[in-house]
Amino acid sequence: MSRHYLDHASTSPPRPEAVDAMVAWLRDPAGDPSRIHAEGLRARVALEQARQQVADLLGARSREVVFTSGATEAIATAVWGAAARGGHLVVPAVEHSAVREAAGALAEAGTHEVTTVGVDGLGRVDPDELLAAVRHDTTLVALQLANHEVGTVQPVAAVAAACREQGVLVLVDAAMAAGHLPIDVRTLGVDLLAVSGHKLGGPPGTGALLIRRGLRLRPLLRGGEQERARRGGLENVPALVGLGAACAALTAADGTGPTRLEVEAVTARRLTRRVLDLADRLDGVHVYGDPDHRAPQLVCLGVEGIEPQAVLLGLDRAGIAAHSGSACSSEALEPSPVLEAMGVDAHRSLRLSVGWSTTETDLDALEAALPRVLHDLRALQADDAGQRARS
Repeated sequence: MSRHYLDHASTSPPRPEAVDAMVAWLRDPAGDPSRIHAEGLRARVALEQARQQVADLLGARSREVVFTSGATEAIATAVWGAAARGGHLVVPAVEHSAVREAAGALAEAGTHEVTTVGVDGLGRVDPDELLAAVRHDTTLVALQLANHEVGTVQPVAAVAAACREQGVLVLVDAAMAAGHLPIDVRTLGVDLLAVSGHKLGGPPGTGALLIRRGLRLRPLLRGGEQERARRGGLENVPALVGLGAACAALTAADGTGPTRLEVEAVTARRLTRRVLDLADRLDGVHVYGDPDHRAPQLVCLGVEGIEPQAVLLGLDRAGIAAHSGSACSSEALEPSPVLEAMGVDAHRSLRLSVGWSTTETDLDALEAALPRVLHDLRALQADDAGQRARS
């Protein structure tokens, strides 16, 4: 049976460009990029080239890019560093757990207060409500660019502009947006922006925190002067070379034509449009998130009356990898805080996401399998209900 991978929002396979770059580096490795011998200088050149490639994707200066092990570390670094500047943080209820838990840890320690701001039924943050939560001692406002479960895009630029007037830092989790939506940190006007390598076709274990020029933060990881004293520890040069290659592939354009990112975004919207159309044809299935302002690569569906694990297992048997918007299908036996904040069923959802390697054939398989899986599960439920009524 052929497999069809529709879980790119969890992790996307490394792009061929990233794999080729890593393999070439591993076959002819150099030294520590902090050393001044020839081997170290060669590693430094490769590292700085990767830094520039990441910066080019995000509209940043290369010196603003701090390499990390992923978006989670980048977010923890940003929250920890910003926390030294004040005692209050503002966090929307739909932020990724990396943001919510980093802020929550400060609140549990008793050193900071955290104000949680709600959203509407589409997962949208009201900028006025968010800004109304800002106080005289607020040090950081967090606002993700695109939601990781329902794809809703948030009004980051408007919030950042208002926060800048009040001297409040803005942290943007762009893990679900980078490589899928065009990003220019100068246009957004944000202070801190976190990205994940494996979400855009780079290698796992890579990421970056963009720190606005002139902003100084205390480092989370100490022990060395790497990353201009902003993150201790020897850089993972082979993996970061792969991350740079993935970013360079996305910014590449054929002559004066669109970039790879722009082409892939159009393709992703076409493919997820098929998911939306499929949902319209299925009873008891509806779409979560903003239908107009959304990340192009993912769709979250509400499935009435059926536990997500059963749907995921049914699709997996049909050769399709997907995910539930609810965390109860993975590591934690809890409903989705994102869907709870939206006021929808937080226990029963299905997240389908496409990426650079997705084909129309993958969507053909979904269109054939999902109606059958739901029909069979509802038939089993009806049989169980009938047996209980007779017993």
